Amino acid sequence: MPFESKGQRTVLATTVEGAPVLQAIQAVQFSIPAPQAPQVLLIGAPHVVAGDIQHAAYAGIVDRYGQYTRGQWPEKIASDAALRGAHARESARLATMPGAANRHGGLPDAKGQATGWFHAQKIGNRWQLVTPDGDPFFSLGVNTAVADGGRSYVQGREWMFIALPPAKGAWRAFHGQGDSRRDTGAASGLAFNHGRWFDFYAANLYRVDGAKWKDAWRARTRQRLAAWGFNTLGNWSDEAIARGRELAYTRSINIAGDYADVATGYDWWGRMPDPFDPRFAKAAERAVAKATDGVRDDPWLLGYFADNELAWAAPGPQGRWALALGTLRGKPDSPAKQAFLAMLRHKYGDALPLGVAWGIGVTRWDALEPAGFQAPAPDEAHPAIGEDYRAWLRAYADQYFRTVAQALRRHDAHHLLLGGRFAVRTPEAVAACAQWCDVLSINIYAELPQHGMDLAALHALDKPVLVSEFSFGSTDRGPFGAGPVAVWNEAQRGEAYARFLAAAAADPAIVGAHWFQYADQPVSGRLLDGENAHFGLVGITDIPFAGFVGAVTAANKAAQATP
Repeated sequence: MPFESKGQRTVLATTVEGAPVLQAIQAVQFSIPAPQAPQVLLIGAPHVVAGDIQHAAYAGIVDRYGQYTRGQWPEKIASDAALRGAHARESARLATMPGAANRHGGLPDAKGQATGWFHAQKIGNRWQLVTPDGDPFFSLGVNTAVADGGRSYVQGREWMFIALPPAKGAWRAFHGQGDSRRDTGAASGLAFNHGRWFDFYAANLYRVDGAKWKDAWRARTRQRLAAWGFNTLGNWSDEAIARGRELAYTRSINIAGDYADVATGYDWWGRMPDPFDPRFAKAAERAVAKATDGVRDDPWLLGYFADNELAWAAPGPQGRWALALGTLRGKPDSPAKQAFLAMLRHKYGDALPLGVAWGIGVTRWDALEPAGFQAPAPDEAHPAIGEDYRAWLRAYADQYFRTVAQALRRHDAHHLLLGGRFAVRTPEAVAACAQWCDVLSINIYAELPQHGMDLAALHALDKPVLVSEFSFGSTDRGPFGAGPVAVWNEAQRGEAYARFLAAAAADPAIVGAHWFQYADQPVSGRLLDGENAHFGLVGITDIPFAGFVGAVTAANKAAQATP
């Protein structure tokens, strides 16, 4: 963000190549990604500044409450008394607001089958989630409703923070140590990724409610979500919020282990698990056992997600084939590579016909064995390449989703398998998910659902679809980031939410939409990957953004009334 330096409004270059000498400057590039309104740039003369200008730009930008110090907005607070006063006023308003429409928050004006569990059912020409009592249920959820999302690294940049509470006494609970150094795309290039952290959000909750802040926060959050028209606790949320029997909730099957993997070149959260490795099936069994423990008989559980945003594809024109190309680049002992080569041997018999069909000089199967084998990208002259890659992508996805689905049914015969929370994806992966899962879950970061997924193709699969993440952010409430889909200001966030949700509720395949996320991320970045976006229902002080929440409440009510 711009800052004032010696009376001048200054924007720092985010990337500089070469020596910082004025005479050596060859080019200056400005970029504004996907602007949603006309922009005006006022550009002065370029200059270099002596001294540590970066230090000046960031010094003291975060106050004791975790707020950006160089901006003002209606919900910003300046004192503990103001913080407690804002919460007291909201508490009084919440006491006058209605809660959920019925016992499970479902629509009472139509009936499905009452099975005692949440399930998916087609009623007329429309897919519906159905409550245990048989009421159609459009799932309106919120992701990451947790009390520990305000953690941010402070070590090595203490000068960015004003009046941090000391790591002693009652404040000690909000200090900690962490390490986010990981070999993933999300963690790449982070300058501050380990050491001491401070939890601004939880510290603010303590300022409001004292020693019993967590119980008070859970009760307040449960009351808010019901009053705002939400009926589901989304992924990565504190399940204790739902224990008041007012909200459905979800769980995630998080598969981890020492099994083999495949690199697609995307690898944002890590490489793709290799489902052909027998160790993957064992890891999936362990993860399912853990996820189902204690909840398999709970009728308030909506269902389980299988992992999150796996690297089924990669960006770019050849991104669809990334998993096939990555498999063939693998080491000779890669279980996935051996399975792919077995498919090709079964189809072609000898390697020479494969070489002809693919247009490559291969006459022996062992030519494909070495690590780093550069397989060809599909082209019009060699249609067999695309055919073989599509078959492999489907076989890979079938192996993954079948393994997870069968493990889940061994541990929990009642609840829904809600799909894999797709981000990057291929038609083959989506089709396999539709075969093995009860619901397709897709994270959509676009202005409208149809701009982020092929609804015609999904309708052809005839499977219910849950939008497992969507959000809109702006930069007028402190955090520097606006998330993947930025709008101009706070008012437009509410308009965008209403527009997106109305389109989702009107589609006969979409059975719910889950907002990402409950609270703003820290100005100085969350621990996981440094993300620092304003797309919360509440700020770092746990004060709701009143205008946005009002628009959300009205939109949720309208979505619940959609036939």
